Amino acid sequence: MPHISRILAYPIKSLPMLAREQATLIADGALAGDRAYAVFEAGVSPGEASVAGGGGYVNGKSDRQVHTVSADYELAGDGDATPTQINVDAPGAGAAEFSLPDESDALADWLGDMLGYAVDVHRDPAGFQDRSRASGPTIISEATLEEVASWYDGIDSDEMCRRLRPNIVVDGVDAFWEDRLIAEPDSHVEFQLGEAFIRGVDPCRRCVVPSRDPDTGAEYPDFRTRFINQRKATLPEWSGGDRFDGFFQLMTNTIVPDSTAGTVIELGEKVEIRGTVATN
Repeated sequence: MPHISRILAYPIKSLPMLAREQATLIADGALAGDRAYAVFEAGVSPGEASVAGGGGYVNGKSDRQVHTVSADYELAGDGDATPTQINVDAPGAGAAEFSLPDESDALADWLGDMLGYAVDVHRDPAGFQDRSRASGPTIISEATLEEVASWYDGIDSDEMCRRLRPNIVVDGVDAFWEDRLIAEPDSHVEFQLGEAFIRGVDPCRRCVVPSRDPDTGAEYPDFRTRFINQRKATLPEWSGGDRFDGFFQLMTNTIVPDSTAGTVIELGEKVEIRGTVATN
C-alpha cells in the first residue's frame, strides 16, 4: 500500500534536514517550521532575495562551504519543526549552541566567521520556500531515490535523499511515481496523505546542489550530464507533457489548499491519488 515513509523538515534553509514522525501542513507553505529560518548576505532584505539568480540567499548553491555545516535542533513541538535551539559545527569553526530566536544574531556571527563574510539570519513563520506559487511540501518516492542513486557509483538512496532534499517520501509505489502528480498547465493533481488533501503542480527544476556531496560540498564528476541522460532514458509513459521543459527535473512541487491547512500527517499514513482538478 502506498504510504508515507519519510517526513523531512529543514528548520534552517540550506542546513541539514531533520526526520520527523509527524508534521502539520500550513497554508501558503509546506510543513510547520520547515525553512522557518534562512541565511542571507548581510544587509539583504528577505523580500529582495531570490534562489533563481537574484542572489541574496547564502546556501549550497551560492557557497559550497554551507554543505560542511552540521546541525542538531530542538524544536517547538511534535508537529512544528520551528527550531528553538540549534547546535552547529563545521571544520575549523568549533561547535556552538544558540537559542532561537533570541540568539539569531550570534548564530549569524558564527556562520559569518566560518564562511568568511558577514551574513544575517532571518525568520519567517510561513517558511522561506523556493516557490511562492507552489510552496507546499515537495514529494518523491523511495523507488525514485533508489533508481537515481543507482546511476552513480558510491551513492545510496539515503545520500540521494540528502542531495535532493524532499519533504515527503512515499513507499509502495514505482520509481518516478511522483510524476503522476503532475498534469497539464491548467490543471493540478489532487492526492491524499492520510487525512490531508494536497495538489501536485509541476516538476522541481534542479540546481547544482544535488551534484555536491551533502557533507563536504565536493562535486560529483559529470553528475548533471549523467542525470539528464538517465532521466531521458528512463522517463515513464506517464511523465512528460508541457510541464516538463527539460530532463534535469525531479521531485514534485505542490500546494496546500486552505481547507487542508492545520492537518497533521504522520509516518505510515496512506497515500492515494484522487484525480485531476482544474485551476480556474
